[in-house]
Amino acid sequence: MTSIGLAVIGAGYWGPNLVRNAMATPELRLEWLCDLDEERAKAVLGRYTTVRPTSSVDQVLQDPSVDAVAIATPARTHFDLVRAALDAGKHVLVEKPLTPTYDEGAKLVALAEERGKVLMLDHTFCYTPVVRRIRDLIASGELGDVQFVDSVRINLGLVQPDVDVLWDLAPHDLSILDFVLPEGVVPTAVAAHTSDPIGAGRPCLAYLTLWLSSGAIAHVHVNWLSPTKIRTTVIGGSRRTIVWDDVNPAQRLAVYDRGVDLSAAGQDERRAALISYRTGDVVVPALPEREALRGVMHEFAAAIREGRAPLTDGRSGLRVLALLEAAGRSIENDGRRIELGGTAR
Repeated sequence: MTSIGLAVIGAGYWGPNLVRNAMATPELRLEWLCDLDEERAKAVLGRYTTVRPTSSVDQVLQDPSVDAVAIATPARTHFDLVRAALDAGKHVLVEKPLTPTYDEGAKLVALAEERGKVLMLDHTFCYTPVVRRIRDLIASGELGDVQFVDSVRINLGLVQPDVDVLWDLAPHDLSILDFVLPEGVVPTAVAAHTSDPIGAGRPCLAYLTLWLSSGAIAHVHVNWLSPTKIRTTVIGGSRRTIVWDDVNPAQRLAVYDRGVDLSAAGQDERRAALISYRTGDVVVPALPEREALRGVMHEFAAAIREGRAPLTDGRSGLRVLALLEAAGRSIENDGRRIELGGTAR
């Protein structure tokens, strides 16, 4: 089959990674790299390449050899760029978040469906071997019922000029949660608490709580101010518990056969509860080391060729936006719990 003509829009922080992985994906044929600073695009491409640099989005979208675009620009530009690409008949891969607002994102999802084009979110972590394995462990029932999720994503990070720490870091955790939760289990309420101890003018650390339809609770901690980098997620199940430590390549994932069992005893109305602690084996699955973005590019090409929705489609981006906007309303109301609706998968 002929390869899919691709243009990358944005040659800043993430764009070069898209370029490198697109060029290494046989199903794709990179035609253009577009950036407002054409010299920067040329520097990313180097001297020896057939990929054309440009500063004109219109030039890219008018090229019939371009079947799809990958957009790696600031979130505030996503709506106009994605809409223009879809109107031009192009499939679209876009960085998180889909748009700065849920309403804008919903318009793009509707437009993609109307045009019959693929709209895919680059929720990169969902294409890592470790997250794919976590999803399989939960779906197979090996963990049992999910009882809690505790995620920490903290580091001494770059304080962003246009978004707070929730919008910068939490989309990773929320997209992962959306990807791995069992079918039919969705967030039903959100509460968020934030702080700006350095006077940056926007929250630099945040604690986000999500109540799930199964009765479980998920907790997300994000922070730009930590002197140490921690990327840890714990998912507790009724049978086993997963610990994912993303900064430990020697043991990224461990599955613990440890937990608390509760059994009922006695005949009175209170049915006295007996608690026992289970200690079993710890299994460290062997996981391949491969770049997640290569999987993103492969899934984008496969969805286009097969005429299907990608694993992280526009609607997954909408679900993340719904949670972020609910978190914002909670912050405005001193951390009050905000009930959700319409986020079911």
